[in-house]
Amino acid sequence: MRILHTMLRVGDLERSLRFYTEVLHMRLLRRQDYPEGRFTLAFVGYGEEAENAVLELTHNWDTGTYELGNGFGHIAIAVPDAARACEEVKRLGGTVTREPGPMKHGKTVLAFVEDPDGYKIEFIERA
Repeated sequence: MRILHTMLRVGDLERSLRFYTEVLHMRLLRRQDYPEGRFTLAFVGYGEEAENAVLELTHNWDTGTYELGNGFGHIAIAVPDAARACEEVKRLGGTVTREPGPMKHGKTVLAFVEDPDGYKIEFIERA
């Protein structure tokens, strides 16, 4: 068994695709419209689905925004340099919500950014 994907509902698919592909440098792996159901699924990730867990971005055509709720935590991405990754996010118009630094009660360097819908993404520094 392995994790295949995590699904996020997004209000503006094109805006979200720009964020995940241009700011976080993921690739659009596949995209499918479902006109009868009035939704689109787009899968993004750093590698092919056969070997890697990916994100499924679900856009329901008639829903512009969602409440994030309080159960979702964050998506974690390994980066070689958290400070450099945050600078790149800022340069590309993204939002850093926690600057890089050691985690509370630990030594791991991490940072948080936010996607256009408000989902938190944690950068964990790994050499």
